[in-house]
Amino acid sequence: MRSYWPLVMLSLGLLIIVAIVDLSGDIILAQTLIEGLVRIVIVASLYMFVGNSGIISFGHIAFVMVGAYVTAWQTCCPYTREMFMPGLPTYLLNNTHHFIPAILLGGVVAALVALVAGFAIMRLSGIAASIGTFAFMMVLYSVYLRWSTWTSGASSVIGLPTTTTPWVGYVYAVITIAAAFIYSRSKWGLALRASRDDEVASKAAGVNVFGQRLLAFVISAFFCGMAGGLFGHFLGMLTVDSFYLGMTFITLSMLVVGGMQSLTGAVVGVTVISVVIDVLRRLETGIGGVSIPTSSAEVGVGLIMLLILIFRRTGITGNAEIYWPFKADISTSGAMKRQS
Repeated sequence: MRSYWPLVMLSLGLLIIVAIVDLSGDIILAQTLIEGLVRIVIVASLYMFVGNSGIISFGHIAFVMVGAYVTAWQTCCPYTREMFMPGLPTYLLNNTHHFIPAILLGGVVAALVALVAGFAIMRLSGIAASIGTFAFMMVLYSVYLRWSTWTSGASSVIGLPTTTTPWVGYVYAVITIAAAFIYSRSKWGLALRASRDDEVASKAAGVNVFGQRLLAFVISAFFCGMAGGLFGHFLGMLTVDSFYLGMTFITLSMLVVGGMQSLTGAVVGVTVISVVIDVLRRLETGIGGVSIPTSSAEVGVGLIMLLILIFRRTGITGNAEIYWPFKADISTSGAMKRQS
């Protein structure tokens, strides 16, 4: 039970939050919750790669964008699709697919894009790899911004069905958390963390560092692609500008604040930053006669990141999973039993 306790705890915690918000009937709070659940999918996907490899990736939002548009090509506006995206193949112009397989296909296409890009980028290490992911994100963003016949360019694609409810977001969030949990405890996750801690020693021990990084890059891109589909069907519209620096840095800040090397930290970081942003945005509009200047939400997130980096570089969770109320480690308790 202790081995799987972080997964159980995170799933139950999110279940309680979703149930409370659903029973409250607060539409604005429900919208905030859905956005937070989509961000959990993105940040947990980031943790799969960043947390286990130690390479900061600025390119995963590009996979969110790929998944969002692939999903939109299959589900968007059947009567006006030709007006927004006239360059689509005839099959896509004339057929509409169900929400779930469309999101899965979005994840698959994002994973294929990651496989192609990763063959070059994952051969790099450290800051060079991070800059490579940033360059990849800029290239893909520019392509989508100018690919007007398929993405509507700088204009918005409207008419997506708003099928991402709090419960749909919860299901996908738990699936992503479970996948990240299982991967981090698999032999592949262990090998990747070995390369993170000491690349030279891991290579000497027989770890294929390039292959392990590429595997994590592709898997995390798949879940980011699904998050893009959820995001589009939450807003009911898509704009290329939504998938750029703003989303990149807010998701990375959530991972840093919670703890980059902890799945619990990924979820906690999303929760804390989402609550702070929601409170500050409400204060910007004025609550009870109290109001604050606009853009205070961005300032608040920046201050939190500075405080975390100065006073607790390992994040809120200290880069550790939370096993409360369990105390002793399984291996320790097992050794104690054998000694007795």
